[in-house]
Order: sequence, then structure tokens, then C-alpha cells
Amino acid sequence: MNRYHLLHATEFRYDGPVSESYNEVRLRPIHDETQSCLSFRLVTNPASRGTSYRDAFGNWVHQFNILPEHHHLKIEAESVVLAHDAPVARSGRMKLSELDGHLEELQEEYLDFLVPTGYVPHVAQLDELIELASGGGDGTISGFVQAASDLIHQRFKYEKGTTHVNSSIEDSLSLGAGVCQDFAHVLLGVARKRGLPARYVSGYLVPEAAASPDAKLQEVIGGYASHAWAEVYLPDSGWMGLDPTLGKPLGLQHVRVAYGRDYGDVAPVRGVYKGHAGQRLSVDVRVRPEVDDGGRERLSENKISSSGPAVVQERVQQPAQQQ
Repeated sequence: MNRYHLLHATEFRYDGPVSESYNEVRLRPIHDETQSCLSFRLVTNPASRGTSYRDAFGNWVHQFNILPEHHHLKIEAESVVLAHDAPVARSGRMKLSELDGHLEELQEEYLDFLVPTGYVPHVAQLDELIELASGGGDGTISGFVQAASDLIHQRFKYEKGTTHVNSSIEDSLSLGAGVCQDFAHVLLGVARKRGLPARYVSGYLVPEAAASPDAKLQEVIGGYASHAWAEVYLPDSGWMGLDPTLGKPLGLQHVRVAYGRDYGDVAPVRGVYKGHAGQRLSVDVRVRPEVDDGGRERLSENKISSSGPAVVQERVQQPAQQQ
């Protein structure tokens, strides 16, 4: 088991005064049989009071408003997560040729994870990847999914700046490049177009060097940003997780935060504000093992200050691309 301390800081700086900022975040890690969220704290500067609820996919959503005039907004989510040894999954030996006989029941049960979306349209460019993955596996559904993930990892170049937060898979397919958000979306497209339910996973990847208790504070892969991968549903064995960016099996270092149909369902921070001012966005994600000599988690205190009305047009907070 591994215990991690996570700090996700998002900061907006505005060129002038803004007001009536309404925001929601999905930053609280998932708590289930393979991962425990032991502590979670969300603080903002300017200070705010918020509410929380679970969305349709079971993710925690925290909402807060800042109505007075302000020139910046900082959101810090701090959590302690315990990653358990994942249960051994069944091998998934169902043949790919048997999949068509299960399409109707899969559509009835998992339609949300099968239909095309704005980020993941069922474009013709996916057909080549489907054909190659079909021939590159061992004839099983799980083999097809693994071959598709490997294919994306091998054929697409990890390159920041080639795509943006609103890019669909059409951009990454035409460029042959992107970041983890794009790679996860392409894998979703391949699986869904072949008839397999697939969901987007937002989270963090703990650097291997940080697995030691003596490790210093380190950034996650992607350069101070959150990570993303995909899970595909196998009719005979359940959800299978794959990371086409890393090109390696999922492990205890993958910390899950939210599930969705695509990035649009799980954006870590989303909001709107009123004002003519432009904005600059910065995101800083840090993670480290966090235990004291007695094996108990330590969660440092964050001190925030309050600040404290012009009304103009409503504008959208700039979202961050998952890298």
C-alpha cells in the first residue's frame, strides 16, 4: 500500500477587476475498494463557502461563489490518498468475434459510454486503428483493447502545444501528436466505435521516484498538471484500465479523481465570471508520500485571506488541459 499527499493549485490572474465568479471543481480523489481518500481540504483565495454533491458518474463536485470584486482567484485542493493492492482481475478471454452478440445488452447498460461526444466523435480515421488493433491482439477482446492502447502509445508523439484543452480527437489524429488528454480520447474512440463501452479517467500519476518515503516534493508527469487515461468495459471481466500515454500497465501510482464520458465531464476546475478583464491561468500539481514516524498522514495547514461591485458581461474561466 502507498500513501500519497496531493496538492493541486489552480490560479487565475485577471488584467482588471472581475466579480460574480461561480465555480465548480472535481478534485476530491475517488474512495473505493482499491483507493481510500483519507483527507481532503479545499480552500480558495479570496475566501468562499461552498457546497458539494455527487454527479451522475459518482464524482464529488464542490461548488463555490465569489461575488465581490477581485483581481485573482486561487483554488487549492489538498488530499491524502491511500492506494491499496488492486484485486486481481479476471483474464478476460472472450473472443473479439463474440462481441457483436453482446452489443445490444452493452448499449442498454452503458449507452453513455458508447455514444460519440464532442471530444470523441466517431470519425472515419478511427477505422484504421480499429483494423490494426484487431489484427495485433490475440483474438480476445482484452487483447484488442491492449493492442489499441499500445498502438496509440507507439504511433502518437507526446508533444505539448500541438493541441489545446478543447481539441477533439480529429486534431490529434491528423497531427499524430498530443498529450494524455488526447491519447485517452483516441482510445475511447477506438473502443466505442468497435462497440465497447469506455470511460475517461481523470487523476494523477505519481512519479516513480516519489515512491520512496524519502522522496522530495515532485511534480507529476506532464509538468505540473493532472493526468488522464481510459477504462474499457470487457463483457466477461469488467473495467480494464489502460494508460496509452505511459505505455505501461496501471499501478498503485495512478490516483483516480473522476470518471466521465470525456474531459468535459471531469474538468478539474470550471467556472464563469463577470468582467471585461482577460485572464492568465497557472496550474501546479505536486505529490509525495506523506506519513510521519508513526505511519499517520500529515496534512499541512493552508492560510488564506479574504478580499473584498461592477457588473458587466459573463465570461468563462479558462480550463486547463490534462497533460
